[in-house]
Amino acid sequence: MTPALQILEDHATSPKIQDSPVQDRLEDVPNLDGPKITIAVYQFSDKTGQRKPSDMVASLSSAVTQGSEVWVIKALQDVGNSTWFEVVERVGMDNLIKERQLIRQTREVYERELPNGPTPLKPMLFAGLILEGGIVGYDSNTAVGGAGARYLGIGLQTEYRVDTVTVVMRLVSVSTGKVLMSIATEKTIASYRSGADIFKFLDMGTRLVETEAGFSVNEPVNYAVRAAVEQGVIELIYEGERNGLWKFVQETTSETTDEQTNITDTEVSEEG
Repeated sequence: MTPALQILEDHATSPKIQDSPVQDRLEDVPNLDGPKITIAVYQFSDKTGQRKPSDMVASLSSAVTQGSEVWVIKALQDVGNSTWFEVVERVGMDNLIKERQLIRQTREVYERELPNGPTPLKPMLFAGLILEGGIVGYDSNTAVGGAGARYLGIGLQTEYRVDTVTVVMRLVSVSTGKVLMSIATEKTIASYRSGADIFKFLDMGTRLVETEAGFSVNEPVNYAVRAAVEQGVIELIYEGERNGLWKFVQETTSETTDEQTNITDTEVSEEG
């Protein structure tokens, strides 16, 4: 294998950074007018109970991911160019507390002879808001269809199927326990299959030819879940701005600055 082909093969098979399905929308969210908001995500679980659809046998695999809180945390960190939320660790709270206990006990043993005693741990951040919710729906075969034709032993057929995943999230105030707002988003999952076949007799009763070819495309369920979660975070921010929970930074456009400059120049010329 030539070096060029080896490089192409390595590039095709090497791991890649997974881009957000709605990256442009996340970046286009206006900046927050004020300091970052500290928010906690405890869990964002699968509440559907759905199993992976199968036409042949019953499947024990879940239809959607069981760890969608990772996409919620990622969306909160990235929205508005990382200017909105300070996310605190709550999903692995037990591990975090155990590690802090280990640090505290170690310092008490090995730093007790210091003049000021063991070095105290910094206090953990507490959140003013909690983001709750989960994947509440996975509907299979919401739309199914296809078409096919055969002529003189040559046939073509196409099939498609559409599933839908639904995500609901709500924002809760820690100080009052009030649900400030709730957002529901959904994303379709499209699957497509196309094929062709040839079936002909070359010599009646002795020889025949039969060939088949086809391909299918399935949109990943994980991709759809992430898109629905990120769109829900975006809508949550805009809904909060409309309800007066926070404000966007008011950016001064260049046109306004140019107009003010022209007015100032005119006033100076008139005074001169």
